Amino acid sequence: MSTLTYLTHYSHEIRSQVQELIDRDILGTHLLKKYPSLHPYSTDKALYDYVMELKNTHLRSSAPISKIVYDTKIRDLHSALGTHTFVSRVQGGKLKAKNEIRISNLFKKAPEPFLRMIVTHELAHLKEKEHNKAFYKLCTHIEPSYHQLEFDVRLYLTHMDYFGHLYKGEN
Repeated sequence: MSTLTYLTHYSHEIRSQVQELIDRDILGTHLLKKYPSLHPYSTDKALYDYVMELKNTHLRSSAPISKIVYDTKIRDLHSALGTHTFVSRVQGGKLKAKNEIRISNLFKKAPEPFLRMIVTHELAHLKEKEHNKAFYKLCTHIEPSYHQLEFDVRLYLTHMDYFGHLYKGEN
């Protein structure tokens, strides 16, 4: 079995099943059946509105977010699909703090549930900085299907590693 980079923490049985989908060249068909269309949030403005709607629905009292953008510089998808940063600057003798969310440009053209999973992950970091039990509990509070979506995003990235883009119009 070849290396399935995005699935290394899953059981041998799961990795074997995914490898079989790859070997039979049906991983893409499986994903397209489950996620047939792309989301419409392809601009930074649309992404901002999308993220703020999720934030205001589930984390109204959390810290404000000053910037939400697609980022072409997030290239190491093995370690991050999006980033959250907390920037502190001294401005005019006052300490100013800002939260920023950057989503990999790869997800500009992806199924909406994949974008929602990544946004959920980054929003959860507003309250929980570490990937601990409280963090994942918050993720599933925001998005009950979080863990399944995370797995499916990993399948999507695996498909891209093996076969390239899955959807028409992807860059």
